[in-house]
Amino acid sequence: MTMADLSEANARLYESLLEGDHAALARVITKIENRTPGYRELLAALHAETGSASVVGVTGSPGTGKSTLVDSLTKQYREAGETVGVIAVDPSSPYTGGSVLGDRIRMGSTAGDMDVFVRSMSARGRLGGLSMATADAVKALDAFGKDRIIVETVGAGQNEVDIVETAETVAVVVQPGSGDDIQLLKAGILEIGDLFVVNKADKDETAGTVADLETMIHMDASPTAGLSTGHHGPSAAEPDPEDGDTGDDSGWTPPVIETVATTGEGVDDLRAALDDHQQYLVDSGEAAGRRRRQAETEIRRLLRTDLGELAEGVLDRRGGIEAVASQVARRETDPYTVVEELVDPLESAVEESLAAESEASEK
Repeated sequence: MTMADLSEANARLYESLLEGDHAALARVITKIENRTPGYRELLAALHAETGSASVVGVTGSPGTGKSTLVDSLTKQYREAGETVGVIAVDPSSPYTGGSVLGDRIRMGSTAGDMDVFVRSMSARGRLGGLSMATADAVKALDAFGKDRIIVETVGAGQNEVDIVETAETVAVVVQPGSGDDIQLLKAGILEIGDLFVVNKADKDETAGTVADLETMIHMDASPTAGLSTGHHGPSAAEPDPEDGDTGDDSGWTPPVIETVATTGEGVDDLRAALDDHQQYLVDSGEAAGRRRRQAETEIRRLLRTDLGELAEGVLDRRGGIEAVASQVARRETDPYTVVEELVDPLESAVEESLAAESEASEK
């Protein structure tokens, strides 16, 4: 899809965004959040302009100092002359669906810097803390021309793996002496981290936490441990030479970085580790493979969304989910027959469309 396919208003937004207008960027992200009609066409046109930014995900339990760390990292990027976009995914308000921590008051050292764009977005109840809107907002920031994009997510838990679908590099932040954090890592978060940050490292318990993390990472990376290496080991998918994915990836061992975000101590080491991982992705060919897997996930998610909406429409024509469910509850029918009857017209329409395409291609 090109700019010619856009409405007049969206075409103006498209041009303004590419020209570096932050107000246009903000309006585009608002359209994305609200799912305003035409937003998909706008994103489709912007897609060709993406692919230049470095996207980092920062996740961890509440209280680990993620926001302060992101603020300190952003400051370093700006001192190096790079532009930054920050998407802070906050808990959804149960009343409005909007983000609760919208002011991001702990990320204020770059306030007033026009080359730093900070936007809070609602998790909208998504278990992993990331909504489809977040990934789309990252695309808008990328097309805008931001050099670095940081996605800070709410919480940490088994479902926080959603961030892998958006970020190239994932940093998991823990604090010293937090047994809960280590238990979460053992429960499945370990495999999503490309690097681990022990923030508030001026505490006495730091050495023990670092040792625990390094032991867990060693076990995860060891072939004899029989554990998954997550997304930092060799690609689980078949190598694709056209994408530069040779299958020769020997794996990445996540480093453990100690920081004190409030003073900036160790943040330069974090920045260096992030750059090292970015270089590793390029050198190993894993960058292309990861982009492909993220695209696969996005396509499947969009398909599920659109097919789900079609199914809802079919349900509405049958009297709505409550009416159909009541029939099942009264044993007048069963859920399997109901779904089969709902899917049949959709399946028939798809088959007719494919047959028409095949016939047209043969002419």
